[in-house]
Amino acid sequence: MKIGFIGVGSMAKAIIEGILAAENVPASDILIHSAHPANYEQYAQKWGLTACANNNEVAQQADLLFLAVKPLMAGEVLSDIKKTIITAHPVVVSMLSGVSLAELEQFIGTKNVEILRIMPNVNVAINQGITALVGNSSLSSAHLQQAQSLLSDLGQTISLDEQDFSTFVALAGSSPAFVYYYIDSMANAGVKYGLTKNAAVKIAAQAVMGSAANVLQSEKAPRNLMDDVCSPGGTTIAGLLAMEEAGFTRAVIEGIDATIAKDKE
Repeated sequence: MKIGFIGVGSMAKAIIEGILAAENVPASDILIHSAHPANYEQYAQKWGLTACANNNEVAQQADLLFLAVKPLMAGEVLSDIKKTIITAHPVVVSMLSGVSLAELEQFIGTKNVEILRIMPNVNVAINQGITALVGNSSLSSAHLQQAQSLLSDLGQTISLDEQDFSTFVALAGSSPAFVYYYIDSMANAGVKYGLTKNAAVKIAAQAVMGSAANVLQSEKAPRNLMDDVCSPGGTTIAGLLAMEEAGFTRAVIEGIDATIAKDKE
């Protein structure tokens, strides 16, 4: 199976490096091209990928064709390669935020092309990501399973209605930055009380990672897990109440609201 990438930005690189880490696809079977030769040729050489001379060359050879350009470039790029897509029949895998399946079909000029829309997060680079999936009506179940199997090597996958993709962007796509912010804030509190920043970051990050793993493995809701940690009259409930009084829940929800609103623009 040959995997093509048109566009080699940060998210494309995260997916490529996750695929390589899983060791199920030879590096030479990953084909790339972008508008910046110095970027993609050097990157291809670094990882042993196949650098293609143009987008049509990628589309001609790929079984799975990842669109990883800026959303505003979708029409221009697809207009250039639509004849190749129609004749070569790759499965088009769009990771373009805010560009619907219907718009992708319109850019290509037909509904008779297999399209999978995905939304990964950056943690796919370390095979700990989560990727949302939705296909158009032409996507075969066999090709959906093929793509889902590839993406499952990068972490978890979840099938969502297209209307829920903006919510996914906030909860998974943008949220790593929110979590980094939380870890950094916890670490700064540790520094306030005498820890080095490195030690405080390590403690906070490990606590977040372990707590997340516990949520995924437990049958209990996060709220119930919180109750398990809180002793009556203890330190944890005092901290939680102080965070709530400072507007923690409201700040998180407003951050999600703002992210969703921006994505829907």
